[in-house]
Amino acid sequence: MARLIILRHGNTFDKGDTPTRVGARTDLSLSVSGYTQAHSLAAHFRDTAFRAAFCSPLLRTRQTARAVLDARPHAPALRILPFLTEVDYGPDENQTEETVIARIGTEALAAWDRDATPPPGWQVDPAALRAAWASLLERAAELDADDTVLIVTSNGIARFLPDVVDGQPEGLDRKLKTGAWGVVDVGPDGTRIVDWNLRP
Repeated sequence: MARLIILRHGNTFDKGDTPTRVGARTDLSLSVSGYTQAHSLAAHFRDTAFRAAFCSPLLRTRQTARAVLDARPHAPALRILPFLTEVDYGPDENQTEETVIARIGTEALAAWDRDATPPPGWQVDPAALRAAWASLLERAAELDADDTVLIVTSNGIARFLPDVVDGQPEGLDRKLKTGAWGVVDVGPDGTRIVDWNLRP
């Protein structure tokens, strides 16, 4: 059974910083704590032989993926998949959470966290993102049984994956934390999320 590791990039803010809603138009580097997370991930996956590796064009995903891949010899080339880029938060891009809530309200934000319903003004195409994940899983079904693939993305993109798998743990929280990953098994019986929000 092939396995996909769906990894969210590390932190882009440190303790004491004012965090904002960082989307597709805000290309931040990993913060100090984000690099620490990336190094912990690299140590955790040091013995994992990845068959392929993908990330978004955003610097934070490329830095996280490179840290993991550079920790072992003979790592695969890192390839860019544009659909893995974070969503565009429209007028809420790079705004504090308090400002975002003041504009859209807590229920709109709760709907985004619960079932990935985009709030008004956000530039998100849920159908296209679900189709892109479904296409990737279809390609993954052609992998050899012992292949493992690394996919580094952002929270806004990862949250659509649970909608297109055949099975997942009951009560799964679709929000993927920074520096955390999920595990998707792909085999003849379909696709299943077997773990989610794991950290080293």
